[in-house]
Amino acid sequence: METIQTTEVFYQIVDSEEPVIIKFEADWCPDCKRMDMFIGDIVEEYNQYQWYVINRDELPEIGNRYEVMGIPSILLFQNGEKQAHLHSADAKTPEEVQEFLHANL
Repeated sequence: METIQTTEVFYQIVDSEEPVIIKFEADWCPDCKRMDMFIGDIVEEYNQYQWYVINRDELPEIGNRYEVMGIPSILLFQNGEKQAHLHSADAKTPEEVQEFLHANL
C-alpha cells in the first residue's frame, strides 16, 4: 500500500474513475497493528484495485471530512465520492474486511 502524505495527493487519487481503497490508521493504534497482520493477503486478493494508507493523525482534516472516527477504517472512493465505509468496530477480522469488500466492489 502506498502512503498518502498530502491532502492534494489524496484528492487526486480519489478522483479516479476506478474504485480506490484507502485504509486509515495511526501509529499508536493496536487494532491497526492487528489488521496489518492479515491485510497483506487481502490486498493480494483484491490486487486489481489501488490500495492506499493514510495516517489519521497526520491528515486529520481528511478523516474529519469523511467521518473517520475510529481506526482502522477502510473507505472506498470512486469519482471523488466516498462509496462505502468499513468502520473500525466492524474491521477486526479478515472475514469482516473481505465481506465488506465483496459487498461493495
